[in-house]
Amino acid sequence: MCPYYLNHPLSPSKRRQHIGQAKPVTIGRDVWIGANCTILPGVTIGNNVVIAAGAVVTKDVPDNCVAGGVPAKIIREINDATEEIENEG
Repeated sequence: MCPYYLNHPLSPSKRRQHIGQAKPVTIGRDVWIGANCTILPGVTIGNNVVIAAGAVVTKDVPDNCVAGGVPAKIIREINDATEEIENEG
């Protein structure tokens, strides 16, 4: 996982001044993040979330879901019915 907390301006003159924009990455409880994910500055990942391997998370992810892709998007919700199906299998 590569959480990025700092971004840089596009303007060459501001980059030369070493001006950066720091933003926190917030990760909720009971979160599973797959291998080689990238999480961009300012993103919040909710509680009970699974992030698929290789995902690039550019926007906030709400509670109780699976997200994946480039850029990451919601693939499905996680709820009580999901747990029942997994327990039967």
